[in-house]
Amino acid sequence: MSANVAAMSHPALSEPAIAELYRFDCAGQLPLCEAGEPASFRFLNSAGQAPAVLICDHASRRIPARLERLGLDGAELARHIAWDIGVAEVAAQLAPALDCPCVLSDFSRLVIDANRRTGSSGSIPAVSDGTEIPGNRNLGEVHRRARVEQLFKPYHAAVSRQIEAKLAEGRPPLLIFLHSFTPVMDGFRRPWEIGILWNEDDRIARPLIEALRARGLTVGDNEPYSGASSEDYGLHAHGEGRGLPSALIELRQDLVDTREGVQRWARILRDVLKPLLAQQRDMANIPSEGQT
Repeated sequence: MSANVAAMSHPALSEPAIAELYRFDCAGQLPLCEAGEPASFRFLNSAGQAPAVLICDHASRRIPARLERLGLDGAELARHIAWDIGVAEVAAQLAPALDCPCVLSDFSRLVIDANRRTGSSGSIPAVSDGTEIPGNRNLGEVHRRARVEQLFKPYHAAVSRQIEAKLAEGRPPLLIFLHSFTPVMDGFRRPWEIGILWNEDDRIARPLIEALRARGLTVGDNEPYSGASSEDYGLHAHGEGRGLPSALIELRQDLVDTREGVQRWARILRDVLKPLLAQQRDMANIPSEGQT
C-alpha cells in the first residue's frame, strides 16, 4: 500500500462538511423519534484495536414511529429499497474477526439515505425502484431538515468520532464501507458477486480486487455502481476528505440472505482484508497483536 495521499480536491462531494456534522439545529422541529426509540446509529465491537473502521450506511430498515412507515406495507419495507439486505449480519461477524469497530445506521434509507449528499435527488426519494414513497411526497423544508438534523448528522457524527478516536490513538484507520446490491435492476441480472467501489484513491480497492479475483470470484471494479458518483457521501467525506485509505464493498444480496451465505462472505472479507490491516499497522508503526 502506497503512502498516504492528500485529501480529495472536490469539497462539494463531501457536503455537509465534517465540522457541520457536530452542529445540530433542531429549532422549530418536532422530534422524529419517540421516547424509547433507538438512536440513529449503533456500534459493534467499539473497543476493536485494528487500524480500521467498518461503516454500514444502510444497515437498518427502521422507520421512526411518527413517520407511520412512510405509508408503505411490510412487503415493501422488506425489499432492498429500504435497506442493504445482509449487511448488518456480515458486519456482526466481520468486525470481531478483524478486531475493528463498526458503526451502523439505525434508520431506513427511505427516510433519508445516509450515503447521499443532503439535498441531492436521492437523499429523500419520492420513488425507489418503481415504488412510490407516500411519506416522502411533497415534503416541506422543515420536515426535510428534521431528517437531516435528527438522523443523518448524528449518524455521521458517530462515524466521524470513531475515526477521530483511531487517529487520536495513533492508529490511522482504513475505512471499509459495507453495502449490498440487488441481483436484478431494471431487468438486468447483475453478474458480479461482489463490487469494489472507489474514486481517486485505490490503495484499498486495487489489492482487494486482485485478491478477490485470485479466488475465482466475479468482481466488479466500480460495478454495479461507481465510487465517483457525485451523489454519494460517505466515501468522499470520511475517506477522501481526510486522506484516509478507503473503499466501498458491495455484496450481492442473494449471496448474503442466508446464515450460510453471511458466514461465507464474512470469512472471505476477513481473509482479504487482514493483509491490508497488517500493512497499515506497519506503515503507522502500530505494534502487532500481542506485542507491547
